Amino acid sequence: MKPTLTKGWRTAGLALIAFGMLLMAACGNSGNAQPANGSDSGTASGAAAGKKGDVTLVIGAYSVARDAFSKLLPEFAKEWKAKTGQTVTFQESYEASGTQARAIAGGFEADIAVLAMESDIDKIAKAGFITSDWRSAPYGGMITRSIAVMGTRKGNPKGIHDWEDLTRKGVKVLYPNPKTSGGAQWDINAMYGAGLKESEAKTGVKDPAYAKDFLKRIHKNVESLDKSGRASMAAFEYGFGDVIVTYENELLGRIKSGVAYDIVVPKSTILIENPAAIVDKNVDKHGTREVAEAFLAYMFTPEAQQIFADYGFRPVDPAVMEKVKDKYEVPEDLFDISYLGGWDEVRKTLYSPKGVWYQVLAGL
Repeated sequence: MKPTLTKGWRTAGLALIAFGMLLMAACGNSGNAQPANGSDSGTASGAAAGKKGDVTLVIGAYSVARDAFSKLLPEFAKEWKAKTGQTVTFQESYEASGTQARAIAGGFEADIAVLAMESDIDKIAKAGFITSDWRSAPYGGMITRSIAVMGTRKGNPKGIHDWEDLTRKGVKVLYPNPKTSGGAQWDINAMYGAGLKESEAKTGVKDPAYAKDFLKRIHKNVESLDKSGRASMAAFEYGFGDVIVTYENELLGRIKSGVAYDIVVPKSTILIENPAAIVDKNVDKHGTREVAEAFLAYMFTPEAQQIFADYGFRPVDPAVMEKVKDKYEVPEDLFDISYLGGWDEVRKTLYSPKGVWYQVLAGL
């Protein structure tokens, strides 16, 4: 397996650029960030009570949501104050999705979990912290959508046009580690699924062996596996790699911030769906269920969906999506997780100890 950092001096450089990227987003936060390891869970519980009439809501989210939440949280607080007279503040923790899910399942007292994929929410549910049917919310509990794309340096100097180009000699590829990053799993799902699509077009049936080989050929060009999508993006912007595999919304957000990227939408790629859920055990402990339910409902409103769209996400609300559809390219052959058999099948096929991904890492 290739090391996460290819040179010792890279750590310091990436820390500086990552700090710069995160500092801008952090300026919009209200409340104090909580560590994803849950070591301050007692603080979260005490803060939830707050002074009489006020309430604190603890957010445990994946790192990609940070920028949109810097706008969305204050807007909800303003609406809640006008509606109830109650001041709501937020304690926020942003981490790679898998890391965040393990933290909440391990005791970090988040009231709301906003993660990259439903399998991470399921980890929290299996640990006994989510007891309600979170999929009964609108759109199956998904608050945003995106697609897996490639980002290149301005002008696309390597001539990247589709996944096959990532297998070319001399093309250095970046994407994060699926052990910690939900975004990485979406990236790998997209590339593996594209391999299945290509084999199906050639033979009429899905060929897992072909798809595995396709993923293996791409992985030979992977320069490093970082902890999160944000870390991979920091590495790319620091000068590592020729192309980054990531969420479309991440690239749109960076372009909006003035960073020069070209976005390459592959012919075949996956529809990404990002869930949110109330962490029942924690809201009941904190006495925050009413405001937590209101915040979850707020994320489905046209106002919140427009905010998500402003930060590059594809809205789940059809009316909002219709308004902003011109900013998004429609892939020729878009598929969703069901094409791969659903998350249970994906976890078994790709990410189990003997799954395709670990075979690729081992060169098998």
